[in-house]
Amino acid sequence: MPYFSDIQSIALFLTVIAAYFIVRHLPFERLVNDKQCQHLVFGSAVCLTLLWSIQTGIPGHPQVHFLWLAALPLVLGFRWAIVSSILALLSLTLFGMEPISMIGVNFLTGCLAPIALTYGIYSLSFHKLPKNVFVYIFLCAFIPGALTIGLKMLLLSGYYYLDGIYTWQVIMDNYLMITTLLLFPEGMFNGMTITLLIIYKPHWVFTFYDKHYLDSKN
Repeated sequence: MPYFSDIQSIALFLTVIAAYFIVRHLPFERLVNDKQCQHLVFGSAVCLTLLWSIQTGIPGHPQVHFLWLAALPLVLGFRWAIVSSILALLSLTLFGMEPISMIGVNFLTGCLAPIALTYGIYSLSFHKLPKNVFVYIFLCAFIPGALTIGLKMLLLSGYYYLDGIYTWQVIMDNYLMITTLLLFPEGMFNGMTITLLIIYKPHWVFTFYDKHYLDSKN
């Protein structure tokens, strides 16, 4: 049996509760009957698994990887994005690339928080700002891309410190300092993903509506 610290146990409990309330009303029959939904949800999970498996950092210190979680809820919607990220996280855990004891912490800091932040920014911009394709790309994909990886690294840094895994000096020197190097590439990665999708496969992007973003009358 894996050992869970107090913080890890609380995080796992919160993960179970959050996942239940998020997915309980999902139309899973659509996942069974709709081929496009299957391809998007499972294909995204595979892409996330491959991307998250490519980690870098100083050996013996916290590792970092790109997230791609700003584009995901724009493509799948909030709840299906959570499902896809859970599948990716479970895959990495089963493959032994992430410890079982960290599954709750990883979900809260690396899945739920970034996806919720992105979808919150999208919802706010949709209701409060002019509906323009450039607003959609930059404010809903590029900027959240940078913000999500910064948020994830800050939250995980707090966990590392509170659980006594690393000293704050180690976290600052070998983890948080890398954040500044990842902000722009993460934003660009998500922004380019959404740009290419709305050009070539707009019907794949759940939150993109031609009549709102491309109709000059709106």
